[in-house]
Amino acid sequence: MHGLAAGRVGAASIAFLGVAAAAPIVTLVTVIPAVLADGAGQLVPWAFAAAGLTLLLLCAGLASMSRRFPSTGAAYSLVARGLGRPAGLAVAWLSVAGYHAIQFGLYALAGLAAAPLLSSFLGLTLPWWAVAAAGWALVAICGTMRIEIAAGVIGLFAVAQAAVLAGIGAANVLQPAGDRVTADSILIADPIVLDRPALGLLLAVAVLTFAGFESTAAYAEEGFQPRRSAGYGAHGAVLLITLLLGGLTWSLIVAAGPDRVAALAGARGSELLFDLAADRLSPWAVTLGRFMLLAGVMVAILALHQMIARQLFALGRERVLPGVLGAAAHRTAAPRAASVTQSLIAGATMTGAYLAGADPGPRTARWLIVGGALSILVVLLLVSVAALLHLNRVPGREGAWGRFVAPVLSTVSLGSLVFLAFRDLPALLDMPSGYPLVRAIPGCLASCVLLAVAHALLLRRFAPVRYAGVGLAGMAVVVTPPGGVHAEPVAGPEPARIPRQRDPGAHRPDRVSQRSPGPE
Repeated sequence: MHGLAAGRVGAASIAFLGVAAAAPIVTLVTVIPAVLADGAGQLVPWAFAAAGLTLLLLCAGLASMSRRFPSTGAAYSLVARGLGRPAGLAVAWLSVAGYHAIQFGLYALAGLAAAPLLSSFLGLTLPWWAVAAAGWALVAICGTMRIEIAAGVIGLFAVAQAAVLAGIGAANVLQPAGDRVTADSILIADPIVLDRPALGLLLAVAVLTFAGFESTAAYAEEGFQPRRSAGYGAHGAVLLITLLLGGLTWSLIVAAGPDRVAALAGARGSELLFDLAADRLSPWAVTLGRFMLLAGVMVAILALHQMIARQLFALGRERVLPGVLGAAAHRTAAPRAASVTQSLIAGATMTGAYLAGADPGPRTARWLIVGGALSILVVLLLVSVAALLHLNRVPGREGAWGRFVAPVLSTVSLGSLVFLAFRDLPALLDMPSGYPLVRAIPGCLASCVLLAVAHALLLRRFAPVRYAGVGLAGMAVVVTPPGGVHAEPVAGPEPARIPRQRDPGAHRPDRVSQRSPGPE
């Protein structure tokens, strides 16, 4: 069985994979106008800055854990090391469910993003399923390519997306409303009268829009520097997403005017970005922006596909899921079986939606993306707690900042944001508090956790060797006989014992020592 190839992607490619998965242009088109229309105004750029700072704190602990345990299992492997195997499996289930929900929401948006382009250039009006099917076929083909090729394609479009957004933002600032940029566009007039519940909701929205950046950890084994590339990529992704979302939001406020932005955003909705650009740029530039929206949706789906495939690969390699998922292609070293499985899951889901007569629109996409992002937010909190506990329980060569201060701050911040997100879930979904879907999303997340715990207990009871390998990234598990290697055989069947991860036997060079090796 072949594994993933090392030395295929660098920190920059990994960072752009994280940026593409977060799809900042989708946030700017679908989320920001609604937030500005609610009167958040100048608070929105600051909320993105606060969310970015919180996630940079998380990246410190995430990078330290990735240096110790570079694994394509990403959060699953790290949490299994820090909080135990059942928690690791819970994170695996939450991650797979969350990424699938976000991906399905993006498929629902693909038809809306393609509609203006198809109408302008071809005079066609295609149903959602036709655009989604074309996108699915493209993702299925690219998903089995060598990672450096897929990362190159994703990175190219991510760079183009950032360049187009930067151009639109520059045009907004150079041609502001009233012909001048005022301090009111960024400064809050009276911070004392801020609506604290609304501020909590805004912070929850801001951090949810970053969902996807943490997928950078899944490429640690394939990085040029397996113990460092993923950490650098995570920091770079958070910084770039923060600049794009915060900077472009501020430019929209400047272009519309601080006193008019709420009314304008409410009137123009998802067309706000393009309408403001049309007042300042040539028509071809606006068309390019619409093409980047469609490309941004598609590369986000492809980036999530890559992440899900590697999560399934990690689970298959450790025999937590069927071992066939842990096989990599001999020629491309890509997780082909896991990639095909993910494509089949997405294809079957969209086929079922089509046969059921579903017509998903922006509201359906919003529900799916918010539900998936909430799942990922819980995963990030568990990663932060795992980093805090493990890095201090098994000290390495990290400094006090990466080992204790940053994980503590990120754990407190993410815990508060998780509370705010679930408290304000009806507002996030734009639904009444008693609506069934408001209760269904927390119920689904709780079900994932319960199923994961049941999965862990079944493995512990019936497959203790597999259970011992959870989170070890395929590392050999050494079973030490009771009483030592020279113990006398005991008559009768030996009860199943769970191998010890941290005392595998001194005769093996690949043993797992009690003290972590720390970063290279």
